[in-house]
Amino acid sequence: MKFRFWWGVAVLYMAVIFYLSHQPAVHSNELSTSVTEVVIELVGEEAFQPPSTLDQLNHLLRKSTHFIAYFGLAIVFWMALAKKGFTRYFLAWGLATFYACTDEFHQLFVEGRGGQLRDVGIDSSGAALAMLVLFGIQMTRRLLSPGRKSS
Repeated sequence: MKFRFWWGVAVLYMAVIFYLSHQPAVHSNELSTSVTEVVIELVGEEAFQPPSTLDQLNHLLRKSTHFIAYFGLAIVFWMALAKKGFTRYFLAWGLATFYACTDEFHQLFVEGRGGQLRDVGIDSSGAALAMLVLFGIQMTRRLLSPGRKSS
């Protein structure tokens, strides 16, 4: 039952990514620009001088969003998989990376957008880091568990 729940979460997560990727470039840029403006308000405009820095910040936020989205998707896939051991990590990363490829392909057909191999690399890196973090958490739990025999 637990795995069905997480597969449902994975489908919803992918639907959100699909929806955001299906927005024409103009709408997508408006969304990221509004997020950039919030960051500027929080930090202060003087931190982003000259104005070209604003464009760089917008670009950084867009690419960070790719990384974070696929970091999360890989974790959801990991939760959904019933496999044990290293296979679970590899499959979760592979599924997230495969979805990143399909997402970039999808963007080839969206007005003003284009699929970029670089974005697949960013997405795949986010998924890989998620798996490394989960692996580290699992190893730390094993080392700190009270039932562990010391050598």
